[in-house]
Amino acid sequence: MGELVIVSRSDLLFRDRREAGQLLARELVKYAGADTLALGIPRGGVIVAQELARGLGAELDVVLARKLRTPGHAELAMGAIAEDGKAFLNDEVISTLQITAMQIENEKALQMVEIARRAQLLRQARPRAGIKGRTMIITDDGVATGATTLAAIWAARQAGPRTLIAALPVGPEDTLRRLADEADLLVCLRVPRHFNAVGQFYLRFHPVDDEEVLRILKEEAGRRVSSNLRG
Repeated sequence: MGELVIVSRSDLLFRDRREAGQLLARELVKYAGADTLALGIPRGGVIVAQELARGLGAELDVVLARKLRTPGHAELAMGAIAEDGKAFLNDEVISTLQITAMQIENEKALQMVEIARRAQLLRQARPRAGIKGRTMIITDDGVATGATTLAAIWAARQAGPRTLIAALPVGPEDTLRRLADEADLLVCLRVPRHFNAVGQFYLRFHPVDDEEVLRILKEEAGRRVSSNLRG
């Protein structure tokens, strides 16, 4: 089990996703540096990741992993599949529910269609970053059930990072404890006593579309080029 750090049990609201990312960066300052990779889960998590990357002087990328949904139980993940097609399977869930190889392959194919769609759009602005041997911080604007974050963690683990950190603005404690089992470290800024949905903890929680994610990736690509030239 990885370490779980709960910064506060406050139910105070974040101003927006950018403030959440800035506050996360303060908690993770010991991981600052160009070797650190901040991975945002599209779409809202990419805004958080941008602020996290800027605060830490880290590289920004997106994680395009998708959970593999259990037949008849869509919120229950039987595994995850990464952008490169590598899959992590939860053998316990598959065995308990007697999920067939055909069902697994059908779900993998379905999720790869969505990964390919997003990759075709987003990778024009940001080629996939190398992960192996690096410190990786996966972030989103919050978690509820945690299924998407779990899929991202599972898939990222297959790529061989040196340290795998999950950094989240807000979430329920039971979900966070399950996620902490899969990461080396999980940091959550606020774990309120009463949690219904991520959006209730933001003053501004606008819908994020692919175009905004693409713009952020282009901004960060330009920032890194400028930084390298100055260096």
